[in-house]
Amino acid sequence: MADAFLPFEDLLDTVRRREFDRPPAFVANAHVTGLSVARALADRDVPVIALDRADNADEASAARASAAHSGAAPPSDAVVAAGAVTYPLDDADGFRADVERLAAVTDHDPVAFGCMDEWALAFAEENPDGVRLPFAEGVIDSVLDKYELYRRAERLDVPYPETYFLDETDPAEAAAALGFPLVVKPARKRRFEEVVGTNVLEVADEAEFMDAVEQAEAAGVRIMAQEKVTRATGEDHSFASYVPPEGDPVGVVGNARVRYPVGYGTSCVVDRVDEPVVRERAERMLTDAGYHGISESEFVYDADREEFVLLDINTRPWKWIGMPVAAGVNLPMAAYADAVGADIEHAAPRDTRWVFLPDYLRLNFEDPTFDDVLSASEWAALLAGDFESDSLTTGVYRPSDPAPAYALLETEFAEREYYCAC
Repeated sequence: MADAFLPFEDLLDTVRRREFDRPPAFVANAHVTGLSVARALADRDVPVIALDRADNADEASAARASAAHSGAAPPSDAVVAAGAVTYPLDDADGFRADVERLAAVTDHDPVAFGCMDEWALAFAEENPDGVRLPFAEGVIDSVLDKYELYRRAERLDVPYPETYFLDETDPAEAAAALGFPLVVKPARKRRFEEVVGTNVLEVADEAEFMDAVEQAEAAGVRIMAQEKVTRATGEDHSFASYVPPEGDPVGVVGNARVRYPVGYGTSCVVDRVDEPVVRERAERMLTDAGYHGISESEFVYDADREEFVLLDINTRPWKWIGMPVAAGVNLPMAAYADAVGADIEHAAPRDTRWVFLPDYLRLNFEDPTFDDVLSASEWAALLAGDFESDSLTTGVYRPSDPAPAYALLETEFAEREYYCAC
């Protein structure tokens, strides 16, 4: 467990004083996704240093012994040190300099895991000296960037929603072709999310649509207009994988059985399932891109087309990455092992259910029409704290590592707010 989330200079001193018998992992961000990656690595005795931006990076907080931070990862037993680095969207050069200084005081070249788009892209684009990147940094943008993604899908005959790129098509023409409601998406998620408050925006009419277009233009964000797919509820599927530089990918298909909010919300119940068509289409996209590393290829089942259509590929860990780990396919460890030249064996995937309890409880309390999908035995295991098994896992709550759940409670129910839900 990290003693505190430290300002950068204090973090540097802490890491300098520590001895590492193997390469540490730099994991950024330090919330739900970062926590899951940290646990997956720490379970194999990899030391984890959690990085993030401070909640309040002013001079006063930087001078204190502990920087302000509301993420769930720093108090985890899986994290040996945690602290602030320059946020790459604010200052990419400052981010690279911080990471290079931190890497220089470890005993080995660390392995970097970017757990949100801006962190993954920053590691790839800045390529800090002395840091190993467990992914194909030269092609990451061509997969994360949705303009490039959908062009590739078109060429490979992978179904995707009808889409118009608004730096190539007049917005009025796109709206006329699609009709309302329609969906507005950015080429890159994070900057758009900071501008409008979400990374996917459904608009009901021309006024809402043009408002989104104007906000994106003012922020210099490329966007697209996309049809609102008639999604079959509970049938969203993703291929969660690690593709090595050479050889076959390892991975599992996850069914996002429940989302909160329903529709375009984040996953709160995900089951391991068999769905060969999802895996095949995802592998086709990743192979063509020449990408290696961790990724999540997201598909929804279009009730009108009666087939799975591609929405997105995240070339990084994501919120429910703990599910494939519990299912026997430890994707972060596979990436780490390749980066440092170690060997790892994977078990045959097991049936596993992942639950993010804060969102799932909200959904049950707020929507009287929602049918609970957890069994009585699953609820009993959760309430008894007797569920750390292959068949059931959670996003944060773990009885053997309880401090992150308390940190999340502070974020959820007090006045503290974390800048990213994942």
